[in-house]
Amino acid sequence: MAGEGGSGETARSGGGRGVVISDNWPGYSLDLFTYPQHYYGDLEYVLIPHGIIVDRTERLAKDIMQDIGDNDIVVLCVLKGGYKFCADLVEHIKNLSRNSERFISMKVDFVRLKSYHNDQSMQDMQIMGGDDLSKLTGKNVLIVEDIVGTGRTMKVLLNTIEKYKPKMIKVASLLVKRTSRPDGYRPDYYGFEIPDLFVVGYALDYNEHFRDLNHICVINDHGKAKYRV
Repeated sequence: MAGEGGSGETARSGGGRGVVISDNWPGYSLDLFTYPQHYYGDLEYVLIPHGIIVDRTERLAKDIMQDIGDNDIVVLCVLKGGYKFCADLVEHIKNLSRNSERFISMKVDFVRLKSYHNDQSMQDMQIMGGDDLSKLTGKNVLIVEDIVGTGRTMKVLLNTIEKYKPKMIKVASLLVKRTSRPDGYRPDYYGFEIPDLFVVGYALDYNEHFRDLNHICVINDHGKAKYRV
């Protein structure tokens, strides 16, 4: 994510919507950061360092606060990958609310979607957990997700929730992945648009591994083979 003035700038603001990381962005060397020793040899490079994730999440919280402050919000966190982003985003929103004339009241609920086996997206998606979704009727809902790829998974979830006639639905995703099969879906708020890579870290997993990695990294073939099920 080079700064302005450098040759071949590789990351830029997406019109205020998100930070765009280009396909030729080489990432950061793993040697520049600390990360769990049990993942040595399993990663290619750091795509987004933890500090940049934190700063970007804080800005997303500000944008959300400006748009939907003064409302009671049901935050629907998509598990498991979304829990860390959701926790940090909610904390930033709470901090902004405490120091603002606008107050935002939030209740957090959880839902789990299953759409991957190893590193391959499955055709069928399962929705598990969460309170009775009928309780979302007439409510302002903020769905918090870790990553949106083709958009198919999120569209299924949105269609399911819309059946219960909420007052408003907004979606915040940490990552949006450029894929060869996009559905044209874009969340209302997102942190980074990334190439079509399988990434791990910051609670994004590969078969339940790498959730304890603070940075978002690209997994290598050795790591995929090591943790394949």
